[in-house]
Amino acid sequence: MINSASKYSTLIKTEAKRLGFLSCGISKAGFLEEEAPRLEKWLNKNMHGQMQYMKNHFDKRLDPTKLVEDSKSVISLLLNYYPSQEQTANSYKLSKYAYGTDYHFVIKDKLKLLLSFIQEEIGDVHGRAFVDSAPVLDKAWAAKSSLGWIGKNSNLLTQQVGSFFFIAELIIDLELEYDLPTTDHCGTCTACIDACPTQAIIEPYVVDGSKCISYLTIELKDNIPSEFKGKMDDWMFGCDVCQDVCPWNRFSKPHNEPLFNPNPDLLSITKKDWEEITEDIFTKIFKNSAVKRTKFSGLKRNINFLKE
Repeated sequence: MINSASKYSTLIKTEAKRLGFLSCGISKAGFLEEEAPRLEKWLNKNMHGQMQYMKNHFDKRLDPTKLVEDSKSVISLLLNYYPSQEQTANSYKLSKYAYGTDYHFVIKDKLKLLLSFIQEEIGDVHGRAFVDSAPVLDKAWAAKSSLGWIGKNSNLLTQQVGSFFFIAELIIDLELEYDLPTTDHCGTCTACIDACPTQAIIEPYVVDGSKCISYLTIELKDNIPSEFKGKMDDWMFGCDVCQDVCPWNRFSKPHNEPLFNPNPDLLSITKKDWEEITEDIFTKIFKNSAVKRTKFSGLKRNINFLKE
């Protein structure tokens, strides 16, 4: 006889697939013992740069039971964003995740549907949806629930589809059947470390966030330090280098989420066009986009830094 935890887990994973998620894994909510000393060491070395929020809610970041009352399970979900087309070669570059509609909106809607489904099918279940906007170590939870392993570039990697996907969670007060972590398949490969334009991957599995191009072009509010002149590889928002060179990403397949399709103009804009971009055009191209996070002034700052 199938027990209810197993039955409910299968039900949830089937519905997650129907909603368009790439995969779904489940782990027992509790304190992340292995991650605690790593996170503390990383913060003490100031590798978070100006990302002060990384220091906040240290306990909650490591223990979802402090985030969601009576939580029993962390349901981790992956959503593919790998595009079928990329920007023209003669362009300042955007990270592929920012081509379409801001993923926070897209995923939050899917998570709400999944939680509603759980409540309708299973009963009085309480929980919260998380998309990169609360103190949850999403990669650690995804790795614990068999969805992949954390690679030398500190991204979650899978043998099946690489790493071009978003990670999200539902943390709920229902006991389920739990998945087991997978094994590390980076082997002796150092492609990501060798290719990082700013040497931000200071050793395998450790990224100095304050040197990462994604941090410099999005999170950093001050001027980009002059030491990074000529090292930004034409990235004006985010960076995909450590993913682009990862051998596992040869298995990436284009997403099938219409909301992640880019504004048609985005792919054909050249460097000259970017240098002359107006606020009106910025608003039109990046309506509902994650790029709005850096604002027009931030994108102009990045472009000016690259062209100097």
